[in-house]
Amino acid sequence: MERNEFIDALKREGYAEIASVTRDANGTVDDHVHSFEAKALILHGELMISIGAAQQIYRTGDVFHLQANVNHSERYGPEGVQYLVGRK
Repeated sequence: MERNEFIDALKREGYAEIASVTRDANGTVDDHVHSFEAKALILHGELMISIGAAQQIYRTGDVFHLQANVNHSERYGPEGVQYLVGRK
């Protein structure tokens, strides 16, 4: 999905806050929750999200959706990751 198309879709879906996020290569964030729902487009790099025993890897062009208050951890690829995220 293209960046502008993704932004338009976020706005239609009620995501009022849109931000660009960059994370360092090979970084991690241990288990945590967000009080907001998030939907993001990977612009560059790789992100792995773990929820319980399930792990999903997202790469450039992929979209991920995470409901509010879901306990998860994150791991970033060897090039780090940059993504565009909508929050509501």
